[in-house]
Amino acid sequence: MINIDGSYGEGGGQILRNSVALSVLFNEEVQIKNIRANRPNPGIKPQHYTAIDIIKNISDAKTVGLKIGSSNLSFSHVEIKDGSYEFDIGTAGSIVLVFQACILSFLKTKKIINIKLKGGTDVKWSPSWDYFENVFLRLLRLMGISVKSKLISRGYYPKGGGEAILTIEPSNIIRPLNIDENQEFREIYGIINIANLPTHIAARMKHASIKKIIENNLNASIKIDATTSFSAGTGITLWSRSKDTILGKTKLGEKGVSAETIGEITANSLITEIRSGASIDTNSIDQILPYMFLASNYEPSICLVKDLSGHTMTNIWLLSQFIKNKNIFKITNKKNLSNIEIHGINYLQNKT
Repeated sequence: MINIDGSYGEGGGQILRNSVALSVLFNEEVQIKNIRANRPNPGIKPQHYTAIDIIKNISDAKTVGLKIGSSNLSFSHVEIKDGSYEFDIGTAGSIVLVFQACILSFLKTKKIINIKLKGGTDVKWSPSWDYFENVFLRLLRLMGISVKSKLISRGYYPKGGGEAILTIEPSNIIRPLNIDENQEFREIYGIINIANLPTHIAARMKHASIKKIIENNLNASIKIDATTSFSAGTGITLWSRSKDTILGKTKLGEKGVSAETIGEITANSLITEIRSGASIDTNSIDQILPYMFLASNYEPSICLVKDLSGHTMTNIWLLSQFIKNKNIFKITNKKNLSNIEIHGINYLQNKT
């Protein structure tokens, strides 16, 4: 059994979700204590519960303490079962965070798994749907991981009601992500989502972001996705591609904050990432780190990151709990950036 302190580092739901996913991957029982202990509302929240319950059902796992509000959980899986499933978070909890937990859990599936899920697609404290599709999943595909997604409808706080489908296909290899060279970014793409609000809000957000992008000598191609939903909401996701990688930024609209400000902040954030020389943005590194850890070891994964968040450092600590070799992560400074080098454990090859 592997014991995990759920209050370590940033002490959020990431520790819980990734601990369960790694339990499935390594076929190790985990005991997680002090779940989100330092948060205002500690314990398992509805979206955490849904993620773990989905993983439990698909992997035929045994659990103790799986209930909303619980501060301790033990989890041990039996066997991954392919097929099609439908679940409902029941709130505006993040569909994206649940899907990310499922992808990591079921990397070793031998057959296709389809998961249809209801909840929130664009909510606080999680990647937006458009970031998930256009940044995170594209990075996974660069690593050889076969995942498809389909958005059916958007869901916002507080009612949720969004719906999406995730398809996880068998993958034969996880390729290292080696991008330590300077990248060239020429164009910024984007999607502004908006529901149940005047469309001029999205137009103003678009205009402000494009203005900032052009001022920085980059091209812009930004679309507006106007729809209806159970709750009103809006947000913007921007990304830029080089030949080797993708950088992205996302931000939800906020009451009392102008559409122009939201557009400018998001554009400035992405432009800052581009100008820094980073090859993975500060949000993606946290999300992509486990796959770099699991990648084939014919060469290391190497990337340049502008800032290392508490989430990222906590993730490195957590991954290290599942292996004997604690020295596969190497972080050095390179031109005001963090150079992260990870010698993958060749997970899929070692499991065949």
